[in-house]
Amino acid sequence: MKVILLADVKKLGKKDQTIEVSDGYAVNFLFPRKLAVQVTKKSVEVLENQQEERKENEAKAKAEAQELAKRLDEITLSFKVKTGREGKLFGAISLKQVTDELEKQYKITIDKRKFIDKGPLDVLGYWDLKVELHKGVIAKVHVHIEGEEK
Repeated sequence: MKVILLADVKKLGKKDQTIEVSDGYAVNFLFPRKLAVQVTKKSVEVLENQQEERKENEAKAKAEAQELAKRLDEITLSFKVKTGREGKLFGAISLKQVTDELEKQYKITIDKRKFIDKGPLDVLGYWDLKVELHKGVIAKVHVHIEGEEK
């Protein structure tokens, strides 16, 4: 029997894949657990519509991510931190502080886990932090750390 998988099934196939399985396996295991549906004209049509909708949503999300990347490229966040002698910082700037500042100043929400550069910013100067906004869309967040002597 030909079926369309509605979810990933271990050792069988991935979601939206059309495969051939025995009648008993389909009726007794896959159908009751809503893991698959039988291939019919209607089910193939629904699958094609879902895939087309998914592609459109993916393209829209990628376009939004590219637009956000352009906005982020024009922004430079400035942080003033206390320093000791010879420009040594007391503490560091974390990614949480960077995301909070983006939210506060520019109303841009980015999850701190999307940052590719993970380390704390503990040296004065300019930093370019890479953020993966979408699969294949990487933006840079410019950060400037200034010191003010104690």
